[in-house]
This record gives sequence, structure tokens and C-alpha cells, in this order.
Amino acid sequence: MNPTAARRLALATFVAAVAAAAAPVVWAADRDGAAAPLSRAEVKAETIAAMHAGQTMPPGERAVPQAGFSSTKTRAERKAETLAARSRGELVSGGVATYRTYMSQQTAGKYSTKTRAERKAETMDAIAHKQMMRSGEAA
Repeated sequence: MNPTAARRLALATFVAAVAAAAAPVVWAADRDGAAAPLSRAEVKAETIAAMHAGQTMPPGERAVPQAGFSSTKTRAERKAETLAARSRGELVSGGVATYRTYMSQQTAGKYSTKTRAERKAETMDAIAHKQMMRSGEAA
């Protein structure tokens, strides 16, 4: 075992020993300062009171309750804007269809200055000269 590994092992052993020695003291202090555990009925009563006061967390993964959004436009104004955007062709479909719409071969080739054969030749040349990352590697 090299000296660095021996030092790390000794330090880890020391930290574990200190933590093991201090744990009963910490638990005893916590137990002495804490109030008696609540009964099931008391916990239910506290939960219902918090629900009525609006102090419970919303369901889901949000950590902080967020204030509701209030629009500055009426529903009729929003509908009129949506219909106008639809007539101008500015609305796009959501989800995977959006990706396919904007990333199709026709659209991608529209802005390219190289042909597909040129791009393919460059890629094969980079592979031959070991300039490509293996699949799964991050940049």
C-alpha cells in the first residue's frame, strides 16, 4: 500500500471512530430536548388545521408553493390573438411534431452550404484520423 493510501485509510478510520463516539451523545441530547411524540389523532388534527389555513405543500415535485398567474387580457382577447396567429400560419403543433417540423431533412438542408456527400466525406475523414468521439462521450 502506498503512503498516500495509508494516510487516507488512517484518516477515514479516525473520522469513523470520532463519529461513532459522538453519536450517542448527540442522540441523547436530542432525546432530552424533544417533546413527547404526538399521537396519531394529534398529527391528524394538525394536518387538517394546516390544510384549512392553506399552509400545506401542493402535490407533486414543486418545493415551494407558487402564486397563481392572473392574465392581463380577457379570454376573448386571447382567443382573437390565437385565431389571428392561426390564420397567419404562426402556430406550430406541440410535442414531437414540433421537433419533426423544424428539424426535418428539407429544413436542415435549406441552410447548409455543403451537400450531403461532402458532409459524409468529412465525417469519414475525421473517423479515419481519429478525430471523432466515441458514441456516448460528452463534448
